[in-house]
Amino acid sequence: MAVRELRLRVDGLRVRCLASGEGEPAALLLHGASLDCAELSFGHLIGPLSRRRRVYAPDWPGYGGSDRPEGLPYDMGFYEGFLERLLDALGLKRADLVGFSLGGGVALSLALREPRRVRRLVLAGSYGLGRGVPWGLLGVALGRSALAARLAYALMRRSRRALRLGLRNVVCDPAAISGALLEELARQAALPGAGRAFLRFRRSEVGWRGLRSDLSGSLHRLESPTLLVHGSRDRVIPVAWAERAHRLIPRSELVVFEGCGHWVPRERPEEFSQAVERFLSQPGPEGRPR
Repeated sequence: MAVRELRLRVDGLRVRCLASGEGEPAALLLHGASLDCAELSFGHLIGPLSRRRRVYAPDWPGYGGSDRPEGLPYDMGFYEGFLERLLDALGLKRADLVGFSLGGGVALSLALREPRRVRRLVLAGSYGLGRGVPWGLLGVALGRSALAARLAYALMRRSRRALRLGLRNVVCDPAAISGALLEELARQAALPGAGRAFLRFRRSEVGWRGLRSDLSGSLHRLESPTLLVHGSRDRVIPVAWAERAHRLIPRSELVVFEGCGHWVPRERPEEFSQAVERFLSQPGPEGRPR
């Protein structure tokens, strides 16, 4: 199916959204943070998924081709509210949500608060499943430092070597780091305001006592059937968090890709696409309306 680009208005913000396919139920693909955007994490998935349903892949505010004004908080509360209003703007009372990292945390948060709006849920390397900060106190200090963020993005704009080294934190297989991927990441890093939303998010979420949005204590309340997809060598979100979430979520499945890092949709695109298509298409119980 052909992929088209939509330009939406959500709360006065201009939002870029890729779309394809027809029919119900619709699926939203929600990308991660840092330099990510809809095309980077999910460009390969839109076509295959849209053979059976409508598919939308938006750029979060602060990312990709969407607006990135300075005054927004860019925290979990902001993104959850934005996601709900995006569903309204698309005319969707209910949808399947496929979220990677930041996108997974936001999707999970909405599914817990508004279960009627989420039919099925896919969480890939998802945020929100635990409290610990990667790399401990050093991770806290770096995550809250504006100077460190500015230096990192400046280096990534200028050096493909720096980009490649940085990717090794989220990708385990070096073969997945192509020249085309490096060029697209460098282009994202050169956009005005690149990294601003991610720094605001980290300052809100990363504290000396751990991550603020730990939703693991509420997972037993999750009503939507859920697929957890994780890399066995994820250095950002420990696979143990996904394993614990699988035990806590009443109707859940867990798929672990051996030898895979954090950026599961990009490092294992075909396997990830197959797992998501199988899960969204299978017959079975839907999320129970309250």
